[in-house]
Amino acid sequence: MLLALGKAIKHIRLSKEISQEKLALLAELDRSYVGQVERGDNNVAVLTLARLAHALDISIAKLMQKAGL
Repeated sequence: MLLALGKAIKHIRLSKEISQEKLALLAELDRSYVGQVERGDNNVAVLTLARLAHALDISIAKLMQKAGL
């Protein structure tokens, strides 16, 4: 599940041509943490997921749908 979510975040980020560093800045997160999330290494808290979704200009529901969750 974490891997699918991370892949969805990475896919959306790349489709919007946003670097990990830029996404981290927009979401007010550390760049290395964004990388860990994209690799499925971290269990993402709901508030962090909300920050990432907002930074990607997508709803959490749509993000979860793209991840197949």
